[in-house]
Amino acid sequence: MKLIAIVGPSGSGKTTLIEKLLPVLNRAGLKVATIKHTHHQVPLDTPGKDSWRFKQAGAVASMLVTPQALQLVVDMSAPHDPLLLAQRYFSDVDLVLAESFSQADCPKIEVLRAACSIVPRCNEGLVALVTDVATVHPYLPHFVPDDVDNIAQFILAQVRG
Repeated sequence: MKLIAIVGPSGSGKTTLIEKLLPVLNRAGLKVATIKHTHHQVPLDTPGKDSWRFKQAGAVASMLVTPQALQLVVDMSAPHDPLLLAQRYFSDVDLVLAESFSQADCPKIEVLRAACSIVPRCNEGLVALVTDVATVHPYLPHFVPDDVDNIAQFILAQVRG
């Protein structure tokens, strides 16, 4: 299993890029999972429902299973390492695309648009840029934001290389 982080400033198009890459990577035969990092508090369970009650009663993890999907709520301590999360929860996939995690020790593709910011978020681990700013990290591969097929080919080379 390979992990690549898609990093960049808020509003740069990280989620949109991942959303466009997923069907292309699936057609290429990859099983892909995603991990999204946020600094915001988000409700992960419905207060009053059984799995929520189990967590409130002291379970360190609670899984809700339906005929079509499952939801897992697990207590975690910071920092969150996307590679460890991927190894623990996504061992049966070929690729994990982790949105954000700019400080993680993994390969990163940065989405950088002049309309949001021309200052890169990271230098370490950066393998490519999806950008409309040609002067940033000129020694790395650059892709224009809508060049999804070539970005996917680059990722496939990383995964299969």
